[in-house]
Amino acid sequence: MNQDYRACRGSMQPSFYDPEKSYEENFDEGPFGLFADGKVIEHQGEPQTMFLGQKVFLPFGIPAGPLINGNFVKGALDKGFDLAVYKTVRTRQHPCAPWPNVLAVKVDGDLTPELGDEGVIADHSYSQPLAVANSFHVPSSDPDFWQQDMADSINHAKLGQVVIGSFQGTVNAEGNIQAYIDDFATAAKLVKEAGAKVLEANLSCPGPGDGRLLCRDLELTLRTAEKIKNEIGDTPLVVKIPRFEEQGALVKFATTLSPFIQGISAINTIQSKIINPAGRPAWPGEGRMMSGIGGAPIKWAGLEMTKRLTELRDEYGLGYTVIGVGGVITADDYCQYRSAGADAVMSATGAMWNSLLAQECSKARPPAALRGDRPAHEMTLLTSQMGLRTRHQGPHPDDLTLRYMNV
Repeated sequence: MNQDYRACRGSMQPSFYDPEKSYEENFDEGPFGLFADGKVIEHQGEPQTMFLGQKVFLPFGIPAGPLINGNFVKGALDKGFDLAVYKTVRTRQHPCAPWPNVLAVKVDGDLTPELGDEGVIADHSYSQPLAVANSFHVPSSDPDFWQQDMADSINHAKLGQVVIGSFQGTVNAEGNIQAYIDDFATAAKLVKEAGAKVLEANLSCPGPGDGRLLCRDLELTLRTAEKIKNEIGDTPLVVKIPRFEEQGALVKFATTLSPFIQGISAINTIQSKIINPAGRPAWPGEGRMMSGIGGAPIKWAGLEMTKRLTELRDEYGLGYTVIGVGGVITADDYCQYRSAGADAVMSATGAMWNSLLAQECSKARPPAALRGDRPAHEMTLLTSQMGLRTRHQGPHPDDLTLRYMNV
């Protein structure tokens, strides 16, 4: 298996994660494409934008998912993605679902939950506008490996860059709820020990019991967040969530968790029924009929959640940072998210097939109110019970020069 199948796809670059290889092959051999060319983007000047207590050049990066180990994280950092999320880890080794794990999907326009429930056709033919389904089941290596690997990635980050450690708990064989909460907190502790200055809890994963996403069970989510925060102290905690259909549920979620979180990353993907061109299940094995779709067709949902989260934050005087994710394929998409109020923006699918996307975003110009062009004395500070959020005012990071350095 190789990336030759993309040769006929016009100007699309080879993906740094090769979907025609198994997860294990990618883990051992990747990254691919420009992430492996040995060239490094070097920022000029000083970072000016605050992100959860850390100064960055550009509030843009890659969310949990594609950066499956330290080599991928280093590749992202070298290409100017100043926010790089190390793929979600667990307290114990967990296998990946069988290959394939990524497939191209064909969606005409926006992907709504209703369309997803009807079924989306998937195959191996990738083209614009980019849209993919993924089914990994959140694999993880053992902490004996990933702690050192994550630490090496963190040490690789240059001035103005942040490696975020993503984690989640694992349901035990008995489905014990307290053990699940404790496992979440242990995973957070291990990530902090690896040196991560920002942590991200995956609340988009199924919890114990009925298999609902953890974030849909507010009581369990609150208990989990409180336990995590007691474990990691002042280290900023981001939570990753999907789109909330009901505004009331989102209000309750944000206001209830506000004392324990410093950031919300949304959205993850839109769950859909994935079928092959013959109408049969596209993924082999049990429990894989429904899986997440990312890419251009879900941008509407990511933008909507960004606007709702920022408006909710302002209305209730909350202090979380908003990280906009979903369908960011171009620099214009980045600007749209910033216009919608996102403090930071991330791209998974778009970045996978365009390793130069961060450089393109660095040249984009979001609206003046979001570029940090106001005087320093107009800096906005929003505090929460256990964290501080800063909207930086100062030189726009896009005004900083980038250049290639060979290493």
